Amino acid sequence: MPCLSEFDRFRKTIRSIQKISMPRVPKIGILAIQGDFAAHAAMLESLGAETLEVRTLADLAKCDGLVLPGGESTTQLQFLQEEGLFEAIRKFAEDEHPVFGTCAGAILLATHVKNPPQDSLGLLDITVLRNAYGRQLASDVFFGPTKLKSGPMEMVFIRGPIIDSVGHGIEVLAEYAGKPALVQENNVLAATFHPELTEDPTVHQHFLALIEECAAKSSATT
Repeated sequence: MPCLSEFDRFRKTIRSIQKISMPRVPKIGILAIQGDFAAHAAMLESLGAETLEVRTLADLAKCDGLVLPGGESTTQLQFLQEEGLFEAIRKFAEDEHPVFGTCAGAILLATHVKNPPQDSLGLLDITVLRNAYGRQLASDVFFGPTKLKSGPMEMVFIRGPIIDSVGHGIEVLAEYAGKPALVQENNVLAATFHPELTEDPTVHQHFLALIEECAAKSSATT
């Protein structure tokens, strides 16, 4: 039908104009099984992003980036595997969508997990030791150097893992006690602490900038 074809061409033109003149607000998915995913949402929304709780493949398909929050990594891993999200998140990252894991999320992103060993997404060339900073009651707030700002970064550790070693492609963005605490490899970011539990938006701002950068690269190749 000629009219329908003309309408489709018109709609495509309008969408192209909108992309140029009105940048779309990024939609950030947050795995919402356990952990303080609401705090991640509050931080991201305060920075102008739109957030979406992710529990299904359909949820993930709507997102520009994904946050894997803290919690219990074995419980989250089981959920991801049962719901088909395990391979979907791998594909999501391989398609150059940014993924950010905090605490348990960092464990899920690692290529090697110890203390004890478990399966993982294998998206970051790091080795992590689970629960390496001690019991939850021993958790605390510390400060460490970072490349993202001039002053020290506030870091809230809650039974956090330790990044024991990193591969050659890993950039260390922050450290605590001589160990990497915030690392990045291309479009994947991981923190062993909880930036969402502080008032410092630096890490989430960096993640949003990463999403914008990846989106720009994607637009340039399409």
